[in-house]
Amino acid sequence: MSALNIKKGASSHSAYDLRSTFGDTIERHTLAVIVENEPGVLARVIGLFAGRGYNIESLTVAEIDHTGHLSRITIVTTGTPQVIVQIKAQLGRIVPVHEVHDLTVDGPSVERELALLKVAGQGEARVEALRLADIFRASVVDSTLQSFVFEITGTPEKIDAFSELMRPLGLQEVARTGVAALARGKESHV
Repeated sequence: MSALNIKKGASSHSAYDLRSTFGDTIERHTLAVIVENEPGVLARVIGLFAGRGYNIESLTVAEIDHTGHLSRITIVTTGTPQVIVQIKAQLGRIVPVHEVHDLTVDGPSVERELALLKVAGQGEARVEALRLADIFRASVVDSTLQSFVFEITGTPEKIDAFSELMRPLGLQEVARTGVAALARGKESHV
């Protein structure tokens, strides 16, 4: 008896269709997680990611309801569609988690990040840094004879682009807040 020579995913009508319904493409997702504001919750959420080898690109946390003791954790993560589904399901099973929303698939959303950039430079480099800051609508929040500290708000891509342009002009240090995101429209996620 010879072995069956069936190629993986040979036909979409085959009972042996072994193609994955998910894909192998890596996607970036922004998750809004509403949790109880109590000690250890953030550690449990981060532990879920670390324990399974999932990456967190950005993480912001703040209390959103003082009387209800609720906090919002905004997580930007990457993975295959199957990994993203697993992350959302596992987050939903953590006891102090009230809601998990995938802002990437729930509809249009607004994402912003704040960054502070220290740029040291003199002469033409200093003038060029100020000119580029004006184009990117970055504000000077501190200035010395040797450096500037710029504040910029925008999408992560805008901040990345501004940082790259400042690098040859004397970029010394960058501090970023991480992504804050909200769904557009009248629907509320607390």
